[in-house]
Amino acid sequence: MVTQDHQMVELEEGLVLEEGKLPKSLWRVRLTLARKVLRKNWRLFSENKIGLFGLGVILLFALIALSYPLMRSIGPWQNDTVYDPITGYEAVLEDFEIVLTEADVVDPTTQMDANTAQLFCFGVAAGDICTVPRQPARPGPDHWLGTDPLGRDIASQLAYSTRAAFLLGLIAALVTVIVATIIGSVAAFYGGWIDNVLMRLADLVLLLPLIPVLIVMSGLLTITLPLLGVLIGILSGFGGTAIVLKSQALSIKVKPFIDAARVAGGSNRHVIFAHIIPNVLPLSFLFMVFTVTEAITLEATLSFFGLLNVPMSWGIMLNIAQTEGYLRFGLEYWWLLVPSGLAVTLLAAGFFFVGRAMDEVVNPRLRAR
Repeated sequence: MVTQDHQMVELEEGLVLEEGKLPKSLWRVRLTLARKVLRKNWRLFSENKIGLFGLGVILLFALIALSYPLMRSIGPWQNDTVYDPITGYEAVLEDFEIVLTEADVVDPTTQMDANTAQLFCFGVAAGDICTVPRQPARPGPDHWLGTDPLGRDIASQLAYSTRAAFLLGLIAALVTVIVATIIGSVAAFYGGWIDNVLMRLADLVLLLPLIPVLIVMSGLLTITLPLLGVLIGILSGFGGTAIVLKSQALSIKVKPFIDAARVAGGSNRHVIFAHIIPNVLPLSFLFMVFTVTEAITLEATLSFFGLLNVPMSWGIMLNIAQTEGYLRFGLEYWWLLVPSGLAVTLLAAGFFFVGRAMDEVVNPRLRAR
């Protein structure tokens, strides 16, 4: 406020009021404070190299997800017959030199014995060339990561599945934050029997093995990607995350501004949603990032076992390679295993690394001195 002696008044966060001027509007004050907090937090976050690496990985996959519609509409994947990740097919032709017997085959990628060649090219003999449609086809100019055993483009499948992974992670993270923050804040504020009931439910959910529970639920429900995100969010939000956030809410409940809000006539709902929850949210966002990591790995696991009603995902790509028997060849057909497996690993690790870096920002005890 402006003093009567017409002196300049400096606010706590560096905002200045001068004689005869009205105070800045509240939203401008909050915006200025938010910018300062973001700059300070980004400085702390950028000091963590692992966190920056994780953020770079997330941005890379986000670029892949955002570019997929462009690649299908105006890019090189416009042909739905070839590049549709679910129904696409292209017979990639390869030339093989015919040798007399199987023992004479030196390079199986360019040579074929005469008996096997009769299945594809009738009447050929040793020394002839037989053109064979091969699936899965190796990476090439038309198919950057090759094709799968069904003739579908793996690069298109990978980009399509990246969008699904981000959608699942977003849904699971939002549901987790909403459920865990409300449960933890309400339990801490009211205490008593409400706290006992909510925390016993959290202990029960925490004791349940997540993957077996989701496997059982897949037998009872048709689990789609959005439904899986909601289930993961509820189970994660009602579990250990709610317990941790309740501890944070308890430390906020005893702060002087909570007593001031009560004295000023604030209702319980006002105190919870206007004072406790906003101060719990930074820690909630930290667990939101970790929930994305869990959601990505769970989706890959469940879709690998064929328990999800999704058209295509990284887990399904691995499942096809396993079902068709290509896992027993090791890395000979690496393009069936490495792209999807590496995508699951990198994106999950990226969110985990970002979460660890955010932990140092949110938790002052972990900051570098």
